Amino acid sequence: MPLRLRPSAPIATDAVLVGDPGRALMLAQELLEEPKMSNHARGLWGYTGRTLAGDELTIQATGMGGPSAALVLTDLAELGVRRAIRVGTCTALDPGLVPGELLAVSAAHSWSGPGGRAGEPAFPDPELAAALRRALGASAREATVASLDAPHVGGAAAPVEAGAAADMQTAALLAAGIRLGVAVAAVLVVSETAAGARLGDEGAEIAAKAAGRAAAVVLSG
Repeated sequence: MPLRLRPSAPIATDAVLVGDPGRALMLAQELLEEPKMSNHARGLWGYTGRTLAGDELTIQATGMGGPSAALVLTDLAELGVRRAIRVGTCTALDPGLVPGELLAVSAAHSWSGPGGRAGEPAFPDPELAAALRRALGASAREATVASLDAPHVGGAAAPVEAGAAADMQTAALLAAGIRLGVAVAAVLVVSETAAGARLGDEGAEIAAKAAGRAAAVVLSG
């Protein structure tokens, strides 16, 4: 039995990963027919059910930050997950990004605090990432992200050269996927711009559902 997750229903071999438990519930209701809660331990809500295409899919919350996400993926790998797509949020570093824009992650650097240096890049699984880019289509752009160990708040937590946007989980998940033999890719919603403009709740839900639908299509392939 994994150390953190306590599954109360079968876990699918494919999973959509989100940080926020509330977003996990929202995507379960959007993407799955009759979803069943497959985990509630530690507040890491997870759901399993069949997509409209008839394929089993798990939607699992990973908590906040890279260490939490990597630990959850470790447990999921032990439970049989072999492919996973992160549907997350990010703060723009590139001033050309706008709230609600979708970013298909091509690489992620870990970045430690103000004045830190970028770690070696972690890359998504090539096949899964290519399929995700196709599913997202013209609604998304490809981007490199910097994964911070603390939230990006307006200042110079990471230079633009580190990536188009900053988040807190993607680099850890991509690196963990390589270590665990799990194919991982990621799509991020721009929730805040470099100038401080923020995406509202309705816009965030619309963008997350669009990203989740693309992820489900890929994992049903």
